[in-house]
Amino acid sequence: MKKGFVSVIVVGLALSAAAAAQDANQAPPARQNPSAPGPGPGPWRARGVWGGGMGNGRGVMGTVTEVAADHYTIKTDTGEVYTVHFSANTRILKPPAPRGESDRAEGVNPPLPIKATDIKVGDAITAGGEIDANAKSIGAVVIMQIDPERARQIRERQANFGKTWLAGKVTAIDGVKVTVQGGPGNATHSFMADENTTFRKHREPITLGDVQVGDMIAVEGAVKDGTFVAASVAVMGQPQSDAPSREPK
Repeated sequence: MKKGFVSVIVVGLALSAAAAAQDANQAPPARQNPSAPGPGPGPWRARGVWGGGMGNGRGVMGTVTEVAADHYTIKTDTGEVYTVHFSANTRILKPPAPRGESDRAEGVNPPLPIKATDIKVGDAITAGGEIDANAKSIGAVVIMQIDPERARQIRERQANFGKTWLAGKVTAIDGVKVTVQGGPGNATHSFMADENTTFRKHREPITLGDVQVGDMIAVEGAVKDGTFVAASVAVMGQPQSDAPSREPK
């Protein structure tokens, strides 16, 4: 798995988790055309995949081949071997158990903390932090243990990037066309909004006019006639100290 692509998977999962929390709110989503029919239940609800805050949004995913007192060795899907260094300050987590109806009423369950020794050879993990590409190592801020089914879902979601979802930073807005930077090689991808596209930010319904250049977003949709058309857009706001801006149409 290319580390540039894993970065967007890590970020996308984090955004998806946050968007799931947004979807728990029952307020009707805002649409560009309020009279247009909605796309149905929120696309985040059935993902079943959790991500966490991954440092600077850079990460790797792989299968653990060695466990030591201060690091794991993992092998990625493409056969690359990385050393994942951790310390007492590293958050080591696992996804929560599936939610019951009472849990759904209270919102999205957070990941659960585990011990470093709970991760074994053969486990799938994602690790987020600062990558040294030359040394094939990462100083992990967060490590997430992933069960086989979730690992399968992540790989499936990776394969669908640009086909059914996008995630990244908004770099341009031109009418109903939005350009996002992220994904393989931190490349740019564009999507179109139409009368059925819904927008949310921090659980609140918004419109395309509220989206700003610099916002981090997660998008669900589909390719139609060669164009990615968004069904749902979750806006996470400006990262760190980025100032809001919007390119003129």
